Amino acid sequence: MGADLTEVEFHRGDIRDRDDVAAAIGDADAVVHLAAVTGAAKSHEMRERVEDVNVRGTEVVADAAEAAGVETFVLASSCNVYGDTYEEELTETSAVAPRNPYAESKLECEDIVAARDVTDVSLRLATNFGYSPGVRFNLVVNSFVFRALAGEPLTVYGDGTNWRPFLHVRDSARAFAAALDWPAGTYNVGLDNFRIDEIADSVADVVETDVETDYLEEKDPGPSYHVRFDRMRERGFEPTLDLCEGISDLAEQFRP
Repeated sequence: MGADLTEVEFHRGDIRDRDDVAAAIGDADAVVHLAAVTGAAKSHEMRERVEDVNVRGTEVVADAAEAAGVETFVLASSCNVYGDTYEEELTETSAVAPRNPYAESKLECEDIVAARDVTDVSLRLATNFGYSPGVRFNLVVNSFVFRALAGEPLTVYGDGTNWRPFLHVRDSARAFAAALDWPAGTYNVGLDNFRIDEIADSVADVVETDVETDYLEEKDPGPSYHVRFDRMRERGFEPTLDLCEGISDLAEQFRP
């Protein structure tokens, strides 16, 4: 069921501006905090901006929520906080080792919200994929589908064996709605874990065209992490869209 947009009140503002945030929160019962500078790889080039928007902005939003008596605060965090690890089955209690300013900021944000007098729910999201009005092409599944349909090779950094968890954007939206009723805590949220070369193979299979894959083994493939989603499932949440369905939908949207 889609949202009734006639009941949506829109405020344009800056999460670093206390007056803007206080006006937007008003007498809300819950806050779902999504605003952030994203992009783990590029965050190295804009550390100060990431710190300013993600961390200081979250402090402003969390302070305003606490002052307004908000009951539940749902934070968009990231599985990127785990970084490179030899542990294959990461849970919410596993050690974290963020490798970039974006992941570092998300860990700080988790601590900020946990320190406030609210029911704090931090969702460590898997890498999102799938079509949306603001579709991002710097996410691996989206990029691979677009390149495959354009007749461009799929560029894989490293040997393609690094693990990543993934989640369709529609299920990501469902998770935020569901989390409004979850107990305080941190939750890994995702569909499953796939190696990057598996993603390339799945894209080639689904788009049904000749696809070349270029392996740039001298390039840093980024972190590799394999995450468990048991705690999410204990709350009764299950993703509904699998990898191939998401790839097929993207291909349908991208084709002329």
